[in-house]
This record gives sequence, C-alpha cells and structure tokens, in this order.
Amino acid sequence: MRLHTSPDHGQVGAVATAIAQAGGVVTGIDVVESSPTRLRLDVTCSAADGDHALQLQAAVDALDGVEVYKVSDRTFLLHLGGKIEVSSKVPLKTRDDLSMAYTPGVGRVSQAIADNPEDVSRLTIKGNSVAVVTDGSAVLGLGNIGPEAALPVMEGKAALFKRFANIDAWPICLATQDTDQIVEIVAGIAPGFGGINLEDIAAPRCFEIEQRLRERLDIPVFHDDQHGTAIVVLAALLNALRVVEKDLAAARIVVSGAGAAGTAIVTLLLAAGATDVVVYDRVGCLVPGLEGLSASQETLAEVTNPRRVSGDLRTGLQGADVFVGVSAPGILAPEWITEMAPRAIVFALANPDPEVDPIDAARYAEVVASGRSDYPNQINNVLAFPGVFRGLLDARAQEVSVEKLLAAARAIAGVVHPDELNPSFIIPSVFHPDVPGAVAAAVQQG
Repeated sequence: MRLHTSPDHGQVGAVATAIAQAGGVVTGIDVVESSPTRLRLDVTCSAADGDHALQLQAAVDALDGVEVYKVSDRTFLLHLGGKIEVSSKVPLKTRDDLSMAYTPGVGRVSQAIADNPEDVSRLTIKGNSVAVVTDGSAVLGLGNIGPEAALPVMEGKAALFKRFANIDAWPICLATQDTDQIVEIVAGIAPGFGGINLEDIAAPRCFEIEQRLRERLDIPVFHDDQHGTAIVVLAALLNALRVVEKDLAAARIVVSGAGAAGTAIVTLLLAAGATDVVVYDRVGCLVPGLEGLSASQETLAEVTNPRRVSGDLRTGLQGADVFVGVSAPGILAPEWITEMAPRAIVFALANPDPEVDPIDAARYAEVVASGRSDYPNQINNVLAFPGVFRGLLDARAQEVSVEKLLAAARAIAGVVHPDELNPSFIIPSVFHPDVPGAVAAAVQQG
C-alpha cells in the first residue's frame, strides 16, 4: 500500500498495529518521501486472500491522518506482461550470423529436413517443445472461464516446464469447446511440437479428445489433469502403504470423483495391482446398471467395486484402507474416518478446498495428504509432468504407455529414501532436485 500520512513518524507504528490487529503480517515499511506537511509510506504486508487484503486496506484507511493512495497486489504485479518470453539461442549481431540463422542459410536446413523428415527434431526446436493446450472449460477450481482467463495458468505451466525440465512450452488457448474442432486444430499445429500437453479440458470431452489425438498423431499426447495427477497419487500411495505396512493388492480403496482425474487414478491403480477399488460420485457408489450413470461412469463401474458396494460415501468407506478424493470440498466428515480400517490413509485433493480439513483428518487417519502447500504431503502434478515429458522427448517417443506412467510413479516414490519415510513425508518436495531426472530416466526405460 502507498500511504499518505500526516508528518508524524508515530503514524508508522499506528499503521503496523492496525494491520496486525486485522490479521495481516507486515513485511516492510519504507518512508519514501518526507516533508513538513506529509509522509509518503510504502507498506508491504501479507494477507490470507483477496477479501482479507481489502480488510487490511480498510483498517489502515480508517486511521486518522492516513490516506490509502494506491494498492498493488504482488501476485498481479508478477503477472504483468506475462510470465514467459521467447529468446534467441544464437547470436544475431552480424550479417554472417543473419545469413546462417535466416536466409539464405536456413534454406539448406529446410531442404535437408524435406529430404530426411526424421531430422526435424534434431535440427529445430521441435525436439524440445511442448504445446500446452486448453479450451478453458475446467480451469483449476474455477470451472468454465474461457480461453483468455485460462492463459495465466497455461503460462505458468510453460514456466514450470522450463524451470524443472528445461523444456520450451507454449500456451495454446483455443476459442472453441467443440471436440471435432479441438482435434483438428491440435492436429494441425502438431508438426511444430514434440509433445502435446492437454490441460484444463472438462470431462468427459477430454477423454475423447485425448484418445482421438493419440490415434492420429505420432507424438505423445498427455492430459496432465488425468495422468499427471494419477502418477503422483500412485507414488504417494505406494509410500503411504509402506508407512502403514499394507499391500496395494489387498487394500480397500475408495476414490471420490469420477471425472478426468478420478478416472485416470482408478485406471492407474488397477494397472499397478489394486484389486478392490470403489468409485463414488454424485449418484453414489458406482455399480453396473446404477440409474443415472454416464457412459464413462458405466465403464468405471464395470471394472471396479468387486464387492458391489452401493449407497453413499460413508457406506463406501466402511472398512476401507484408503480414501482418495478428487471431487468437492467438505464431503467427508472427519468422524467417518474412524469407521475406516485401522491405520487409514486419507488423500483429500480437491482444490482449492479439500474434501476434509487435513488437520481434522489427521486426528483419525495415520497418513494424510492434500493438494495444499501449507500442509505436509502435497500432491502436486509438477512432480510428474516435467520429468515425464523430458523422458518422452529424449526417447523420441510416439506415445504414452501405461508402463511409462507406472514407471514415473515408482520413480517419484523412490526418491524418498526409506530412512526418510514417515506419515508426514511420503512424497518428495516439488523442488527436490532428483525428481525430474529420476522420472525422465524411468519414462525412457518404461
């Protein structure tokens, strides 16, 4: 906040006190101008969210002799002008430089690729490039907010690709939510990329888009909301089961949410050896023939729930070893965890608000994970997708197999050394330097 105050340096203390009493945390106060009639202060403080920031502003503005002149949000300032850019890898300082990087020299390289198309990945950026594609229909927890509003998220994804795997990624935000058009557009731009990362496309449309693109393209297509989430959940679960001394094949698992993430999680769990998975959605625990099932839910029902559990979520949780939530906030009462098996595992991953408060869940479950960074055991897709694509690009892979997904999950789990493993540390930090390389190597070999 830029403040104008009366020329009383005691105002500095009054401002700090007002912010603290309103629940804010002052991290800096600078006097940027002082005169006989006025002080100008720059106050930097932390707020819980946007509404709380407005409350802090109001608390300061209410002080006698203090005027809030201007307010800046540091998150918005970080996004000004976008978060990514394109820069040249080669010098362009002389005519000679220009003649090789562009005309006439570049024509020789183009002709070489025309003669030997397989050289395109070696002689262009294609071998290290990924398109991050969205239609803006399922952005974070915000829903169908459109392609323009999705752009900051796609930029962030591209920045993460560069930071964690040195991959050049481009945000591609499409002004259509028509499945046929999306497939045609992505197929049309595919020659410039070594891989396609689908992002924030709503279910069930995302399933068909991914499947059709995989059949049509000779580069890997990966829907991160599905497979990235599934990889990290499986990695965390493998280690959580080690903590509670249980076996995946024998564990009873309840997955809440039959959308893109839930479907992919279930599919990967089954591929990893899980045998007793119950899927819960708005219509109840999925069983074949249940009224109101969509086509994708019916498919899930056919391959899960061997005990044919029916009813609500609480019923499904009876005696369960594991709860994995990718659904909606507040649907799991903490007390229900006592009705699960001893040494229960709870992954409450709904964003921004989880299915159950992690602190409440920890009173009853032995291992708790969430999608939040302010609690232990954060399930974060950034553990998976940079290394996955690094491995796919380095291997010049043409597809993403289930074996590669399983290999990625096991690699992430393996980064946590047995001596480090405990209920509050089942998954490595997103900044752990060994994760991308371990995942990339596993994917190449998988």
